[in-house]
Amino acid sequence: MGPDDLRRVALFEGTGDDQLRDLLAAGTEVSFAPGDVLFQENHPADSWWVLLDGGIDLVRHVGRDETQLGSMDVPGRWAGGFRAWDEHGAYLATGRAATAGRVLCVPAAELRRIWTERFPLGLQLTEGVSRSARNYETMARQREALAALGTLAAGLAHELNNPAAAATRAVDALAEACDGMLTSLRRLAAAPVTADQFTGIDALRQELGPPSPGEDPMALADREDALSDWLARHGVAQDWVLGPELAAAGADVDWCERVAAVAGEAALAAGLEWVASTLETTGLLAEVKESTRRISDLVAAVRSYSQLDRASMQRTDVAEGLESTLVTLAHRIPAGVTVVREYAADVPRIQALAGELNQLWTHLVDNALDAMDGAGTLRVRTRWERSAVVVEVGDTGAGMTEEVRARAFEPFFTTKGVGEGTGLGLDISRRIVERHGGDIGIDPRPGETVLRVRLPSVGPAARARPAAGTAG
Repeated sequence: MGPDDLRRVALFEGTGDDQLRDLLAAGTEVSFAPGDVLFQENHPADSWWVLLDGGIDLVRHVGRDETQLGSMDVPGRWAGGFRAWDEHGAYLATGRAATAGRVLCVPAAELRRIWTERFPLGLQLTEGVSRSARNYETMARQREALAALGTLAAGLAHELNNPAAAATRAVDALAEACDGMLTSLRRLAAAPVTADQFTGIDALRQELGPPSPGEDPMALADREDALSDWLARHGVAQDWVLGPELAAAGADVDWCERVAAVAGEAALAAGLEWVASTLETTGLLAEVKESTRRISDLVAAVRSYSQLDRASMQRTDVAEGLESTLVTLAHRIPAGVTVVREYAADVPRIQALAGELNQLWTHLVDNALDAMDGAGTLRVRTRWERSAVVVEVGDTGAGMTEEVRARAFEPFFTTKGVGEGTGLGLDISRRIVERHGGDIGIDPRPGETVLRVRLPSVGPAARARPAAGTAG
C-alpha cells in the first residue's frame, strides 16, 4: 500500500505524502475475517485502527448481555489510539469483524510521535479535551459520592434522633421518679412499718411486671376503674394516678387486699405509692435501655456498612452487608414500600471488598426506591448458584423500556430530571461488580424489574483493571 492508496480514504484527503508515508511506515496493514476480535473493551487503547475496507461491529458487554454501540462500516472510520494523548486511555467497546476486510493499525506511541513532529498544536488541543473530559468525570463521581455521603449522614441523624430523644426524655422523667420513690420510702418508714411488713410488700411488688402488649384495652380499663374505686374507699390519695399505674403492671383488687393485709391501714397508702414509684422507675430504666440499644444497633449497622474496621479483601457475608445497607437507608424507605427479604441459608461467605459491595447495594436499593415513587414492594434476595452468589434487588415500579435497559450502565446516562442525578450510579455498580470478577444485568419480569448481580465465591484480589478512557 502506498500514499495514493491511503489518500483514497476520506479521512486522509488533503494529507501530504510525507505524512502518509510516516503513517504507513509506523503502521501495519491487518487483514481480518468475520468474527475476528481486533480490540477489546477495557484493555489499553495502545493502537489506532483505521478501517480500509470491510465492516467492524463495536459491542459492549454488560454482565452476560451484549449491546452493539455502533459499527465501523465506511473506510476512514477509526477507533482507539487514545494512549497517544491519554496515558490511561482504554477501549470503550470491543471491535469484532462483521465481514472480511482490512485495517491500518498504528501503535499509539508512533501516532503521538507523528503528531508531535507534524502538528504539536493538535496534540495539545486533543490532550486538553481529554483531560477536561476526565476531570469532569472525576468531579461528577466526587459529587455523586458527596451526595450519597450527605444523604447517609442526614438519614443517620434522623434515625439516631428518635431513640436519643426518647432516652433524654426518659432520663429527665427518671430523676423525678427517683425523687418520688425516695419520698414514698420516707413516708413508708414514718408510717411506721416493720421489716417483716416491708419484706411482705416487696414480695407482692415482685409479682407485678411490665405492661402486657397483647392485653385487651377494655379489660385493662375495667381493672383501672375497679382499682381506683378500691383506692378511694380506702382513703388512698391520688387514686386516679396510682390506679392506672398498678393496673398496667397487672395488679387487681385482690392484690390490693393482700397488700392491705400485710401493711395495715396505717402504711397502706405509703406502701402502694412506693410500689407504684418503683414500677415507674423500672419502666423508665427499660425505656432508656431500649433507646440506647437502638442507638448501639444503628452505630453497629453503620460500622458494618462503612467497613471502617475491616481489611480490604476478606471473607464477606453478603446478607449481612445487604441488611446493614437496608438499616442505614431505612429513612429513605417510604411507608408505602414493603421490604421483602429472601436470604438463602446455604449462601457461603465470598472473597470481596466489603465496603465496595455495600456501595453497590446502596446504588441498587436507591434505584429501586426511585422507580417505585413511594409505593410498591422492594425485594432483596440471595441464593447460591453454580459456585457463585446471586443477589437480586427487585422493585414493582414502572419498569424500564428497551432503550433504557440498553443504556442503563453507560456513564452519565440518567432518566432523572436535571440536577437530580449524575447518571453514575449503575456505571459505578458495574465497575464494582467487574472488579470482583462478576457480572450484573437487568431482568425484566412481569410486574417487577430485577437488578441481578452474580459474584464468584473466590473473587480476584481486587485485580487492577485499567480505567475506561473518557475520550471515546
